Amino acid sequence: MNSSGILVDAFERIHEAVHAAVEGLPPEDLNARLDDDANSIAWLVWHLTRVQDDHIADAAGTEQLWFAEEWASRFELPLEEGSTGYGHSSTQAGSVKVGSADLLLGYFDAVHERTLAFVRDLDGRSLDRVVDDAWSPPVTLGVRLVSVVADDLQHAGQAAFVRGALERR
Repeated sequence: MNSSGILVDAFERIHEAVHAAVEGLPPEDLNARLDDDANSIAWLVWHLTRVQDDHIADAAGTEQLWFAEEWASRFELPLEEGSTGYGHSSTQAGSVKVGSADLLLGYFDAVHERTLAFVRDLDGRSLDRVVDDAWSPPVTLGVRLVSVVADDLQHAGQAAFVRGALERR
């Protein structure tokens, strides 16, 4: 297996985990918080998708699907339009609410497909390209993609935990 195959497999695992956490849930469960400061499934999946969309678009030199496909207007969130959830307060996280699993998964699936199209064309040499020189050492594409995978899997696991807790109520 080559490096792009590994990345495709990693992003496919995220896809499976997100769908398992979201499919079949009504809005009240997607938007539920286990306590006043806990993140909802809606926020967790929206956030992991926003970060993936932001980072992949930046690496690929394309516009984020959030804007290009007008997901921002579909979600109608009371946040700055470019918000990704990074650094959100409890109040901001609680303001991320969705009316359906279809909306949440529609955006996630669109970003997932774009991500797969991007990583399928990568080779080992392209992973060494610096994508962010604001850090020391500078961040390469390979490091950025591993960071997205790690963050996404953590948040997908958190969403699965929340679903499990809600189902046991």
